Amino acid sequence: MANISAKDVAELRKKTGCGMMECKKALVEADGNLEEAIKVLRERGIAVAAKKADRIAAEGLVDIAIEGEVGAIIEVNSETDFVAKNDTFKAFVANLLHIIITEKPADVAALLALTYEGETTVEAQLKQMIFTIGENMSIRRFDLIEGDLVSYIHGKGSIGVVVKFEADDAAKAWDGYAEAKKNIALHIAAQSAVPYIGKNDVPASVIEEEKSVLLAQLANDPANAKKPQQVLEKIVIGRLGKFYEANCLLEQEYVKAENKESVAKYLEECGKACGGNLTVSAFYRYEKGEGLQKREEDFAAEIEKMVNNH
Repeated sequence: MANISAKDVAELRKKTGCGMMECKKALVEADGNLEEAIKVLRERGIAVAAKKADRIAAEGLVDIAIEGEVGAIIEVNSETDFVAKNDTFKAFVANLLHIIITEKPADVAALLALTYEGETTVEAQLKQMIFTIGENMSIRRFDLIEGDLVSYIHGKGSIGVVVKFEADDAAKAWDGYAEAKKNIALHIAAQSAVPYIGKNDVPASVIEEEKSVLLAQLANDPANAKKPQQVLEKIVIGRLGKFYEANCLLEQEYVKAENKESVAKYLEECGKACGGNLTVSAFYRYEKGEGLQKREEDFAAEIEKMVNNH
């Protein structure tokens, strides 16, 4: 068996970023051959990545890139916020955005199959990252957007927003156009996510279901027992306003407004200021880890568990 020195281990660790013990084991297995040890670590990385796949990855990073009139927003998850701040992880996410904009994959599965810097695939690179860094990671979602775009990232990747605008020449030539677009992106980041742009975008079936729920609520209130049906229906129409405010971007109260005006009113005022017209035609709001189960174990407990299992 080859004599494995600390220098050999340090050199392998420098080249791979893997842990000291993993590097030593790989060198022993490769009989001291550095290149063979690197190959061992790469091969083992796939197996290690599979073992880590059931570990919760709800931290990570939301990032955005816009190249010309094509933009992409992505969420890549990791187990800890510490890894999300790692320069290697951030560079990986930035490279994914460039690949998405260039290759325009249809979904995450298609993205994983694409080439990543040379002969390897995105999926293989992800597995190598999992092994090298030592945490489970996943590419959760992305969207590709084309048009007149503005983006905003909050909290170093905790929330990302991309907004697509439709504007005439007068609006685009207006000195305040860039600021108006940025203000809308800031508003979307500051508010909870909503599914629709305006009232007209809400499907009729959704409105009918909401009406039926509101009517049932009124019917279950003894105070409304003697009210005619047409009166109850008018009350429902009034209450639908709250539904629109909660579910439509344009009906929300604009966060920077001093007089409680809506987002729609703000855009209308921008139109008057520029003598033109500008509207939101699409928007995307990603919040890191939204809807995912959070990691509840602390590291002290995890270390204790590892010790007890050996």
